[in-house]
Amino acid sequence: MLDTLTKRLGSLMMGLRRKGRLTESDVDEMMREIRVALLEADVNLQITKQFIAKVKEQAVGEELYGSLNADQTLIRIVRDELVELLGEEEVRFNWNPAPPTVILMCGLQGSGKTTTTAKLAKWLMKQGKKPMLAACDIQRPAAVKQLEVLGEQVGCPVFAKLDGTSPVQIAKEALDRCKYLMLDTLIVDTAGRLTIDEALMDELAAIRQVAKPSETFLILDSTTGQEAVNVAKAFHERMEVTGAIFTKLDGDTRGGAVISVRAATGVPVRFIGLGEQTDAIDVFYPRRMAERILGMGDVLGIIERAEQAIDQEQAAKLEQQMRQGQMDFSTMLEQFRTIRKMGSIQSLIKMIPGLQTMIPDDALNQIDDGKMNQVEAIILSMTPKERANPDIINGSRRKRIAMGSGRSVEEVNRLISQLYDMRRQMKQFSKMEKRMKRYSKRR
Repeated sequence: MLDTLTKRLGSLMMGLRRKGRLTESDVDEMMREIRVALLEADVNLQITKQFIAKVKEQAVGEELYGSLNADQTLIRIVRDELVELLGEEEVRFNWNPAPPTVILMCGLQGSGKTTTTAKLAKWLMKQGKKPMLAACDIQRPAAVKQLEVLGEQVGCPVFAKLDGTSPVQIAKEALDRCKYLMLDTLIVDTAGRLTIDEALMDELAAIRQVAKPSETFLILDSTTGQEAVNVAKAFHERMEVTGAIFTKLDGDTRGGAVISVRAATGVPVRFIGLGEQTDAIDVFYPRRMAERILGMGDVLGIIERAEQAIDQEQAAKLEQQMRQGQMDFSTMLEQFRTIRKMGSIQSLIKMIPGLQTMIPDDALNQIDDGKMNQVEAIILSMTPKERANPDIINGSRRKRIAMGSGRSVEEVNRLISQLYDMRRQMKQFSKMEKRMKRYSKRR
């Protein structure tokens, strides 16, 4: 998601770090570039103006110009303002103290409600919850069957009736059934319309009356751009929406509505959908998203995925090596053997600090899981000493590694260069993080 904006702002920030001392014209030029980047990403015009004004105001107050660490200061200001725009910290789930907790899913037709309902159920199951799905979308003939199929895929029971029972009655009976089975969460999939109308709102109000949801999630299609913000405004004015879930962020959508929706409506983004698979849903972390947009990666996100694939001791070792820039080929090989459990390679590349901005779009689109086998073959053709200390890999060793792996010397050279680049990037971001922490303590 937001790949174009990430590359644009990430490149700007990398260029800023090379400037050293900044003049007022440097900052003004940077603000113009950020403004254009946000507008091209389809961020709301008024919100973009307010964002730029706040950053400029903060920059003046920090005595930025001529300072030795002006680049880090400006990056911190942009990051902090972007975090504030996105919503500071993630919103915690409002669990009902007397289970089951009811989650109402609403939105327009075609936004991805039914698929997202199953994704959310699977995510909850990973958190140790026992959810049930209620099929209250009887407007679309295939909706009930779709939910039943998805429920079977994720291993979650589905309450459905095809005898003409009203959605309100289905929700009531599903809640009773959920209590009877002693399940702790009920996710109610509701019908949508092509546009917001009285019939839709009346039905949702009636379902809310009987189900009494603790959370009401509005499913928004990110490909509709700023129209998603308008939909969020309309729903939030008519009912208490506690969070938005953006779908279809794995495509070529510009994604600016994700940045705009909270500032424009007050509705926080809670989850984002990144594919059709039932596990393709992520919690929305504002700070992490801000840092990813600025090309600073998402090291914590990588660690969390790693923790699901490897034990705690390995996860702690991985975090330390990445933060200190001490990765070697042995570490890389270990990661390759668990990386397939952590998601697609493209999604992980986008989380590594600085790496996405170094890879051209065409090259990134060509990367797939099959490429990992080629890299793994190169590493396996190295001796243990070479993996631990790439500095000793001279010309003759590179030829031997290339022959042993069936790859070219150029590919071996490229892999070694990439390792050094990753080390350098990780060290830079680790230093920046330490400076920001020291600055925050002084404030």
